[in-house]
Amino acid sequence: MSEQKKTTPEHPLVNILVNVIIPVLILSYLSKDPALQEKLGKIVRPWHIGPLKAMILALILPLSYGSWHYLTTRKGNFFSALGLVSVLLSGGLTLYLWNHNGTVKPNAGFLFGIKEALIPFILGIAILTSHRSASPLIRVFLYNDSIFDIPKIETRIAEISAQAPYARLLLGATRLFATSFFLSSLMNLCLANWFFLGFDATANDALENYNTIIAKVTGWGFAVIGVPIVIFLFFTLQRLLKGLGSLTGFKDEEMMLPR
Repeated sequence: MSEQKKTTPEHPLVNILVNVIIPVLILSYLSKDPALQEKLGKIVRPWHIGPLKAMILALILPLSYGSWHYLTTRKGNFFSALGLVSVLLSGGLTLYLWNHNGTVKPNAGFLFGIKEALIPFILGIAILTSHRSASPLIRVFLYNDSIFDIPKIETRIAEISAQAPYARLLLGATRLFATSFFLSSLMNLCLANWFFLGFDATANDALENYNTIIAKVTGWGFAVIGVPIVIFLFFTLQRLLKGLGSLTGFKDEEMMLPR
């Protein structure tokens, strides 16, 4: 009975909503400082709560969701954990970059770009170095038992004594997929620095502008960087299926589990 009980998988749209879309909306629309708006003669809206409160709210949401997911499932989720690390890094970096007088440190763009590039770069390294470990990360992202009928495939591999070409095939898929994260790292760095061009760290509304830029980096980063990752993922999957089919003689539908 216990083997049949499975936790409900995390819905990817919920992940995107909580970790990307809602924080972007919070930073974009709630960051304006009511006092500054009045001083500039602009309309103060009820949702204008100021840059600090908006940043805290934007960080609390994914942090709470990731903690809730772990407590309810009692099982670590790689992507939720990654989101939590990103949130904590964003919050810690923001605390460092914001000055007490309402200005922002002049190197904010470069440092935030490094932060954005750091996680995909570490992931790329981790994917490569984990290949020879007991739990290769390629089996977390792509070649796992929720997509492939791995016992069936590996039984055939053992029957035909094709362990060496099988290992080379998985290594090639690992290298290809890791490359997508290194590319993402570079694009993250360039994107963040692009949006910070012309940023005035000493302006009266520097904190508001900082939050607006972070929202743009987060939103556009998902679109501009997430799409190439998905393309690489699809290409790697096709290469993997073609290679496995050549080795085992199975058709795609024989190797993949029904959805």
